Amino acid sequence: MIPNTLARFKLPRVSMLALALAVPLSASPLLAPPAHALFGFGSGPFIVYDPTNHAENLLTAARALEQINNQISQLQNEAQMLINQARNLTSLPYSALSALQQNVDRTRTLLSEAQNIAFDVQQIDQMFQQDYANIPLSSSDAQLLSDARTRWGNTVGGLQDAMRVQAGVVGNIDAQRAQLFALVGESQSAVGALQATQAGNQLLALQAQQIADLTAVTAANGRAEALAEAERAAAAEQGRVQRERFLTPGTGYQPGSVQMFHN
Repeated sequence: MIPNTLARFKLPRVSMLALALAVPLSASPLLAPPAHALFGFGSGPFIVYDPTNHAENLLTAARALEQINNQISQLQNEAQMLINQARNLTSLPYSALSALQQNVDRTRTLLSEAQNIAFDVQQIDQMFQQDYANIPLSSSDAQLLSDARTRWGNTVGGLQDAMRVQAGVVGNIDAQRAQLFALVGESQSAVGALQATQAGNQLLALQAQQIADLTAVTAANGRAEALAEAERAAAAEQGRVQRERFLTPGTGYQPGSVQMFHN
């Protein structure tokens, strides 16, 4: 019975406190501050909780977190860009220039070993003036025969030189094929723009070397054909000279004594 009596005495006090707090708030509604939740623990001060302020703080924190994430993404993109730039600046570890230069030097050496008449403008003019252009009518038969053999030797030498150049170019094909496969493989596995560009440049150098070999073969074949045509032209001129000498009137027949039988 005693606890029930105490409860009856406390309830009016709580009601009076609620009424006292409610009257000022209802009397001045325009001046009422935003609603707050009041929490009291023990005898200490009250902790005021503002939902609007809490929401604004959460929104600010979310925006700050989003900015941090954006900065992280930007830093990752910049790091990837630097990695890509480093790859683009990486040099190609393979070089075929030395082998290509050796092939070019080999073909050039074969051209420089041209027999009798070299690939030199001044020497060509001199040799043609000497052996092909002028065939004097007064030349002896022995001289005419010697000049003909010289021209024949030039023609045969030119044909041999052309075949040697052809053989040298054919010998370069195997090395060029190996270099082509290596360069294409390096180009396909290039990690950056610089490696791809260098591989492409070396492929162009290989193509230039093949064109140089083709030019050398064309020049050697043209030289051989030119020497053969020059020999035929000189032979025709020599035949004309010999025919003219044969048809030129001489002193006529001069009788002489001939002893046919010996006693």
